Amino acid sequence: MNTNDIFLQDLNAYGLKLDADQIDKFDLFYNILVSENEKFNLTSVTERVDVYKKHFIDSLSLCTYGIDLFGDIHIIDIGTGAGFPGIPLKIVFPHLKITLVDSLNKRISFLENVIDKLKLSNIIPIHGRAEDLAKNSSHREKYDLCVSRAVANLSTLTEYCLPFVKPDGLFIAYKVGRGLAPAEITDAQNCISLLGGQLDKRLAFELPNSDITRSLIGVKKISVTPEKYPRRAGLPGKRPL
Repeated sequence: MNTNDIFLQDLNAYGLKLDADQIDKFDLFYNILVSENEKFNLTSVTERVDVYKKHFIDSLSLCTYGIDLFGDIHIIDIGTGAGFPGIPLKIVFPHLKITLVDSLNKRISFLENVIDKLKLSNIIPIHGRAEDLAKNSSHREKYDLCVSRAVANLSTLTEYCLPFVKPDGLFIAYKVGRGLAPAEITDAQNCISLLGGQLDKRLAFELPNSDITRSLIGVKKISVTPEKYPRRAGLPGKRPL
């Protein structure tokens, strides 16, 4: 079975069906990612079957959370890196409005090239740190959903991400493995509460047709985030709330 057959089988497990143009976009995205990887240092995962499973299918696991991704949703992807999960979500759900944020300008250049080559619309890459961008009135509490696959503890990610979310919106963290250590969840409760959120739910699962374990941690925005958060650049990582 070739990679595309496995990919289609995995998509079917999520209840997703793609047309030929969408499949071609994933092929092109993979080719650009691999050809540009050495220049931009985007990912350590480069084998085709692994990229499709560990990046593309993993990004699309959001559809298992119970959100209506066919609705009118504005998403911000914090620490997007090579465009995960934002670009796979955009390919599959082309009506979504998506903002990609990364602190490295060279990654933004890569993303601009991908967006141009894939002919994607209503998806904008922005260079900046989450701590700074969240203070900007054009972005603060403007999004229905914030997602992040960035590697950080839940407290740090919450301080980066929740200020972007509208009240009644969601922040969802992608995590490797079946869940967080109980101590990390307990430690994050104070931060979540301070920033106007509450833990929504945790989903633990294996990626389709594999033993690769993942989890999604959702935080519901129930009230406005105090203006003093996020703290200045660097503090959320060095001194989590």
